[in-house]
Amino acid sequence: MLASFPSIKISVKLVKSSKVKTMKPSWSAMRFVDKASMTRLLSPVYPINKLFPFTQLPHGSPVLGLCQLAHTVKGDVHNLLGDKNVFEDARRIVEMAKRASMRQQVLHTNFLTPPILKETKLVLEKLADIRTIAQGGYPQAELCRLSVGHPEVLTTDPDIIAALSITGNFGFQPCSHGDFLGAILGTGISREKLGDIILQGENGAHVLVVPELVDFLTSSLDKVGNVSVSCKRIPLLALEYEPPRTMAFKSVEASLRVDAIASAGFKISRSKMAGLISSGDVRVNWITIFKSNTMIKTGDIISVSQMGRLKVGEINTTKKGKFAVELITYL
Repeated sequence: MLASFPSIKISVKLVKSSKVKTMKPSWSAMRFVDKASMTRLLSPVYPINKLFPFTQLPHGSPVLGLCQLAHTVKGDVHNLLGDKNVFEDARRIVEMAKRASMRQQVLHTNFLTPPILKETKLVLEKLADIRTIAQGGYPQAELCRLSVGHPEVLTTDPDIIAALSITGNFGFQPCSHGDFLGAILGTGISREKLGDIILQGENGAHVLVVPELVDFLTSSLDKVGNVSVSCKRIPLLALEYEPPRTMAFKSVEASLRVDAIASAGFKISRSKMAGLISSGDVRVNWITIFKSNTMIKTGDIISVSQMGRLKVGEINTTKKGKFAVELITYL
């Protein structure tokens, strides 16, 4: 057993393409080695493919899966990710997936933005013995939680999302998405614990949260804007949602810089928008930006704290070399 060699440092010489290099097997793989194989391993030169014949392992082998995970965590995550801004979050989730596989557990993330969810799933799909399930509470959800685990353990959709109904007299004092978001975050919870907010007009809003915060919010949230509210848990099947209402208009700009496009979309001065950008209140595709010269393209989502968000539609060049930009605001 491995316990018989507590102080031995193992080194194996691997011969490949007439080149010799030293290789240290991972501890997670070494736990599958019997005493006889360990004895042979201690010889000066031993073909490592005989000790760890990965190509002959059956499908679903924990050795193969863990080795692939370790390789990815060490370096391949950075190569696989399309956006370096989400690298740290994705690496953390891959580490979580490694623990889930090793311990035969199912683990869950907080709510993830679409870029982080997309890039993380691209990484995890390349790994053996890992299954992922993304849930946002309803089919059109934008923010989702990701469950990771071994396929033999993660067999059904986990119950990891709760829905709340926030009601009040919003007939004379309508509240925006930002009003509800600000009120909820004002109770002290962090943003990643909160999913989509689905406005219900005069009836308030439906909100997706992590289940462990239901009792706290139902007892703590008593006002949105100037409207007194009550908050209660509802089944996910009771959620009422429809495509968001939007309004589109065109603006002609000399530049596709974010400060120019966003100032036109939110109808504020360019200098004020530049100040919001430098203070970290502006996000493009859910990623905070700090440079006013960030360039915008069709399909980008620009959001500003407490002001809402807009989508960049079709962009055409005018005869004078300017840009006719379609801007779609969410009502």
